Amino acid sequence: MTAATTDSEQRLMTDLELRQLQWRSRRGLLENDLLIEKFFARHGASLTVEQGKAMTALMNLPDNDLLDLLLRRTEPQGEIATPAIRHVLELLRPAPLPAAS
Repeated sequence: MTAATTDSEQRLMTDLELRQLQWRSRRGLLENDLLIEKFFARHGASLTVEQGKAMTALMNLPDNDLLDLLLRRTEPQGEIATPAIRHVLELLRPAPLPAAS
């Protein structure tokens, strides 16, 4: 837990908070939606408030910018380059493809 993180941010999200975040996370690009749906299926039950805030920050990005981050074309910069956002982004990203031999 960082100095800026409070105990209340470490608690798990309530069902209502999670449903609201899922609704807010609906995207216009199918590619984003597929990765986000998989994220919620894997991690939804264990999301903390801090992670929910990080996810919200990512959802505030335009669809194409978000897709670039998800596909590792770019890395977070500026105000979205926080440890919490980087952590959530790693959970969202698909596994890298194995290197060709």
